[in-house]
Amino acid sequence: MVVLISYSCGISKYVPQGEVLYTGSEIILEAKEDTLSTKKIKEELYTLIPSQPNSKFLGMRLGLYYHFKSQKDKLGFINKWLNKKFGEEPVYLSDVDPQRVENLMRNRLDNKGFFYNRVSSDITTTPKYGSIKYTATLPKPYRLEKLELQNDSTLVYAEIKKILTNTPIKPGSRFDLALLKYERERIDNQLKQRGYYNFNSDFLIFEADTSRYETRKFDLLLRLKKNTPQKSTIPYTIDSITVYPKYTIEDSTSVEENSIVNRINFIQENEFFKPERLEPYILFKKGEKYNANTARLTSNRLSSIGSYKYVNIQFKEKDTTTVIDDAGSLDMDIYLSPLTKRSARIELQGLTKSNGFTGPGISISHSNRNVFGGGETLSITGNFSYEVQLTASDSNSSIGGGLTTDLIIPRLVPFSPSWFKDNVPKTKISLGFEFLNRTDLYTLTSLTSSFGYLWNENKYVYHELNPISINYVNLSNTTEEFEEILDENSYLESSFEQQFIAGLNYKFTYNELVDEDKTNPIYFSTNFDIAGNTLNLLTGGSYTAFGLDYAQYAKIDADFRFYHRWNNENALIARAYGGLGIPYGNSSTLPYAKQFFSGGAYSVRAFQIRSLGPGTFYSDDDDTSSYYDQSGNLKLEANLEYRFPIFSYLKGALFADVGNIWLTYDLEVSDDDTDDDIAFLEELSSKGKFSSNWIKELGAGVGFGLRVDIQSFVIRFDLASPFRVPYYDEGERSRIPFFDGGDDNLMFNFAIGYPF
Repeated sequence: MVVLISYSCGISKYVPQGEVLYTGSEIILEAKEDTLSTKKIKEELYTLIPSQPNSKFLGMRLGLYYHFKSQKDKLGFINKWLNKKFGEEPVYLSDVDPQRVENLMRNRLDNKGFFYNRVSSDITTTPKYGSIKYTATLPKPYRLEKLELQNDSTLVYAEIKKILTNTPIKPGSRFDLALLKYERERIDNQLKQRGYYNFNSDFLIFEADTSRYETRKFDLLLRLKKNTPQKSTIPYTIDSITVYPKYTIEDSTSVEENSIVNRINFIQENEFFKPERLEPYILFKKGEKYNANTARLTSNRLSSIGSYKYVNIQFKEKDTTTVIDDAGSLDMDIYLSPLTKRSARIELQGLTKSNGFTGPGISISHSNRNVFGGGETLSITGNFSYEVQLTASDSNSSIGGGLTTDLIIPRLVPFSPSWFKDNVPKTKISLGFEFLNRTDLYTLTSLTSSFGYLWNENKYVYHELNPISINYVNLSNTTEEFEEILDENSYLESSFEQQFIAGLNYKFTYNELVDEDKTNPIYFSTNFDIAGNTLNLLTGGSYTAFGLDYAQYAKIDADFRFYHRWNNENALIARAYGGLGIPYGNSSTLPYAKQFFSGGAYSVRAFQIRSLGPGTFYSDDDDTSSYYDQSGNLKLEANLEYRFPIFSYLKGALFADVGNIWLTYDLEVSDDDTDDDIAFLEELSSKGKFSSNWIKELGAGVGFGLRVDIQSFVIRFDLASPFRVPYYDEGERSRIPFFDGGDDNLMFNFAIGYPF
């Protein structure tokens, strides 16, 4: 309010004598023809105006106001901060050169085929503000009558003629200099894929001829420039391929120990990489024509192995003074500089998990690259942690640890890398053991194993497919307290019983965040998980396999995020998430580890971990039991967050979260359930089941946060408050955040990393 009142006094009093604030420009197009294209042309002309007026928000130039206020002798902390983050230097009419802009516009219109155009400008001013209107008169554009290629019998002209069959330059099209430049580059690219190693787009020239027509028509002649070198007009073939699998700058390339696989020479002293394993990654063959695209793909494939830090492909011309059969020859040398074969890493960690447990941990890992001479990477990781659940009223703690072994093979076992032109998939084999000892509750030990493939389809798209995924969890050392929890909740008991999971899972990710130049990147990820079908088939429909009950279910989730970035690291992020799991066949519920929950530092932050849902259900029991009750098989969630810098490594955020979980099926009652058990399950089913009133059952909250972001390592502090509490009576669910409510009005979250 103070800012708005101050602003109402106006900023014109700050404008120096003799200056006029620039408020923007308008472009008027008067076109004789091509009226359908004038919108795009106008957009291009606007890009030629170098000076932009000061920004406005709700009709106010706040950035300019903060700048003028900062010029005071005595400047408070708030005004300093506002000017640093949002202040803008004033843009005056004197900063704009209309004559220069007119010349730029005339030139651009000439390049678009509107020759003999006219551009004028008109300045409108008031005592303190001024704007400019540019008027461009466009005559009828020059249009192409025909495109011809110079008549020449050389081989390069024959190739160009073939390439021109797909030219975007068509008869009747308007003259467009940018299109001509694009076509030269397209022809150059195509020739380089047909062996023309020394060709360059600058060797091509388009000549326009209007002399044959009285109307605005022209012919185009495409030819090579007269000074084009002969070596640029002949194709090249690969005469030899030599690979140095273990090359360093200090090495000599005259090592005599070599082997030949498919006519490719592999030179290495003390075999580092098996030639027969490396050869399929090289897409060139001796005697083939040079191809720039094949060279790029070969470099990408060799880099993707994971054993090399540098891949350097060089082509050397052989003597071209005597050209045989209008062709040249190239020697291809591939220099591969290995990464360090073995590496070890020890990490001391501060852990914070989505279930509210926080504490110290240690992780020790060892990697062995190229362990079997075929680019394979063997990684062994051991970890140990001690954690305390800070969000619980009781002092719940846990001790956990594990050992995981991963073998990544840079090819699709059992298939050859030559089957894939780009981004060769990798095979990943994993085996792991973990244990978790929850104080006064239980001990969980788990064995996991998977066999699958992972690959990048392109810069943005990533796939991971595990056709074999096995997870066996053993619940032991249960205390009386935990046994009572299971006895009182058959739904939870069945969730823990089915802990043998064998199935298939697939993950798809589309991630534009890798492109830092994108203003509005998107992120989308989906996971599909199905278990038990193969075991059910192999056992003939039996409920057990290897003497163990196994789970049957299908589960899918999707995560979509939209990012809008602008100056000074400001970003607005919108996120939507949904997930559904369906038990069937051998299972009446999802395994506990596969169920959804809501609330906490990575979900709806105004609620404690697992305190939301399902639906309008809320457990009044102690924290230990309610922690297990509030999970479901359907989850919907949405988040909106504005992130901004404060200073140096300290960032800020304002956010709003909404979401909940539900059940999509009625809970089964067993013969062993007591009346209290039945009453509890009926309440959980009635309040937790998904219905048409789901929107009214969403929990929602707002908050703000501070983040310490040091080179992508983020420590996050978020303070949130609910404004919609679904487990209250329907007429009492809305509240004013940070003001209404009791002990649950404020929720503090500490976490590592951004929530999304």
